[in-house]
Amino acid sequence: MKPTSTEVINELTLAEASAWLTRLQEFERTAATEAAFKEWLGTSPAHARAFTRVNDVWELIAGAAAEPAHRPHSVHRDRRGTRRRKAWIAASACAALLLAAVGIGIVCLLPEDRAYQTVVGAQQTVVLDDTTRVTLNTDTRLVVAYRKNERRILLERGEALFEVAKNPQRPFVVQTGGEQVVALGTTFDVRRDPTLLAVTLFEGKVQVAAQTASSDHLEPLAVLAPGERLTIRPDGAHALDRPKIEAALAWQRGQAYFDDATLADAVAELNRYGGTRIRFADSSLATLRVSGVFSTRDPGQFASAVASLHQLRAVRDGASIVLTR
Repeated sequence: MKPTSTEVINELTLAEASAWLTRLQEFERTAATEAAFKEWLGTSPAHARAFTRVNDVWELIAGAAAEPAHRPHSVHRDRRGTRRRKAWIAASACAALLLAAVGIGIVCLLPEDRAYQTVVGAQQTVVLDDTTRVTLNTDTRLVVAYRKNERRILLERGEALFEVAKNPQRPFVVQTGGEQVVALGTTFDVRRDPTLLAVTLFEGKVQVAAQTASSDHLEPLAVLAPGERLTIRPDGAHALDRPKIEAALAWQRGQAYFDDATLADAVAELNRYGGTRIRFADSSLATLRVSGVFSTRDPGQFASAVASLHQLRAVRDGASIVLTR
């Protein structure tokens, strides 16, 4: 069976969406609540779909949250408690209706999307329906969400090289978190991990846009020319540079290319590919520098080369190699 994204939104996601609806309807809605909600919403495309469904049902059954017309006057509730109760009733009703819909298949009506995923250390090349080629690097997951007027890829984590088939009538968009890359016909690499988002263009032209902290709208950051790379940090800071092409494409050959990199960065890159992990006995080693081309499938070779270069020892310790003085 081919892997697919969640056409049917699961019960847990619907329950979370209903809980968020309740929190957002509270009398004392705070900035912290809104920030946490936006973070949850951006974690997965399924979250946005689930919240849209919950909110739609909320609009349909808003009357269910109304107070009974003949409540005894002796029963008193303050404004805050009443509003919270209304929100809870409506959100619970939303959840009940939507979970029932899951049971009978009503929410299976969205067009089918397809997910591709690689495990740590693996790579995979797929050819999409429009002949676009996508090569996934280690520990990568993406969802192909093609529509009539747009070709959208949701890159959830990892790294992928896109060789896009030209079709000006159907823009090609790679979305990852709060950023997106738009291309018409081009070749580019997108890498997403917890510390950065990097977009490297090899051919054609792409525009990179990002969601700002003060707005839900995407604002253009840069239009890249071939050979340029845009790096975006979690705090929104971004930088444009021109990396060596052989370094940017080395992973497709099973290699890691370092040009005066810190040992900390080089070890983190090698460890992305699984197998024997490299670690330091002394954190002061992290600032040492290293250059060269190394196999991502043979961390022992890298450890031996670094040890020889800096007069260190590479000691086997179970499933790890420890670099020590």
